[in-house]
Amino acid sequence: MENKRSTGVIIVGAGLTGLTAAWYLKSKGCDVVVLEKNSRPGGVIQTFSEDGFIYEAGPNTGVLSHPEAAELFEDLAGRCRLETADARAKRRLIWKSGRWHALPNGLLSAVKTPLFTARDKLRILGEPFRRKGQDPFESVAGLVKRRLGKSYLDFAVDPFISGIYAGDPEKLVTRYALPKLYALEQNYGSFIRGAVRKMSETADERQKKATREVFSAGGGLASLTAALADGIGSDRMILNAENVKVKPAKSGFIADFMVDGRSCRLEAPFVVSTIDSMHVPGLFPFIDGREVSKLASLEYAAVTQVVMGYRKWRGMSLNAFGGLVPSVERRDILGVLFTSSFLKNRAPDGGALLSVFIGGYRRRELAEADDDHIRTIVYDEVRQMLGLKHPEPDIFRIFRYPRAIPQYFRSSKERLEAIERIEDSYSGLTIAGAIRDGIGMADRIRQAKAIAGSIAEKLTKL
Repeated sequence: MENKRSTGVIIVGAGLTGLTAAWYLKSKGCDVVVLEKNSRPGGVIQTFSEDGFIYEAGPNTGVLSHPEAAELFEDLAGRCRLETADARAKRRLIWKSGRWHALPNGLLSAVKTPLFTARDKLRILGEPFRRKGQDPFESVAGLVKRRLGKSYLDFAVDPFISGIYAGDPEKLVTRYALPKLYALEQNYGSFIRGAVRKMSETADERQKKATREVFSAGGGLASLTAALADGIGSDRMILNAENVKVKPAKSGFIADFMVDGRSCRLEAPFVVSTIDSMHVPGLFPFIDGREVSKLASLEYAAVTQVVMGYRKWRGMSLNAFGGLVPSVERRDILGVLFTSSFLKNRAPDGGALLSVFIGGYRRRELAEADDDHIRTIVYDEVRQMLGLKHPEPDIFRIFRYPRAIPQYFRSSKERLEAIERIEDSYSGLTIAGAIRDGIGMADRIRQAKAIAGSIAEKLTKL
């Protein structure tokens, strides 16, 4: 063994979860080393600057759904700047019957909107009086149809699910995929009663940081991961770490791996995995195959993102966050994000930056289409849906994600129980990442900060 080293915590994966956990561990005085198979940290987060456009490959934005997300930017002050979206981001468009309609944001607009049927608009008056569901595995679609009606599913929730999970509301389980929505019904008996009660509750100063605003980072999301990586330090990060395998040892765990053809070994009392569920069995070959298979079987939606940049925009007004396309409309895109409309300096003055999303769990074949077919689809949809006679952009980039977004189906119960049993069996081992606890950027930050706090406390007792 050419290189041996001991540390306090080994984190496998230098995506947002791994970097955030490592940064907080270091800030608490803990010795930590991050192993990353790629040549750069950041995971799927990657920002490009080209000809006056700033665009993302990977997540485009997050939502300040947990205070930990805002706190991370506070803690990184001077290294990275939080950028919240322009107020226009609150306006969401939904495609129906050949045109865009704004998703209602108040009582009057909800009454006037053509998105929902008159029957369902009247039916919502009875929502506070319907019995709460008894099925802990009820799908998102089942819950929405039962409480609000099918038109609310088709033209509000279905496109929302496409925008967040690129998934199928008939298969996503509310308890796991949308836990806050599930809790509203379970805790208050009604969405409406729950929303009213929560509005009347006084939030403490920390909870007020969870504003639900859309956010990015000044200059792009890569500035966030770069700030984290810089704070961790290159001496605590090993890139190009190949064939990482972890095994138990008397002092905790041993991680063996290769870097540039050299055999390396790390020893630590704590190991945290933040990698894709598919690679967990190979990382931990000592874990019982029946248990680890419940993690590896997690399904993912395939998504292809097309970035289009226009120096001069000649289409419809883009005064919105973007447009989502309900599956019942049978179009070939999931939606389009009007990035330059709500984030600063993402396109030249008078221009526009768009991100078009294709595929999803229900249309994998479109995500896997070749580049020429993707281009044809996007040009046709942009021409028809955004009023652009000449859809050819100044920049056109395709990014493919075969395993883009985990799908929290009914099997989530078995997966979460397996993770709990594995962690109970091997003290010091944590299995983290989007395999559990939510898929959003704020979810990743919240999970990472909690893991760092827990491990730091345990390290002080060793």
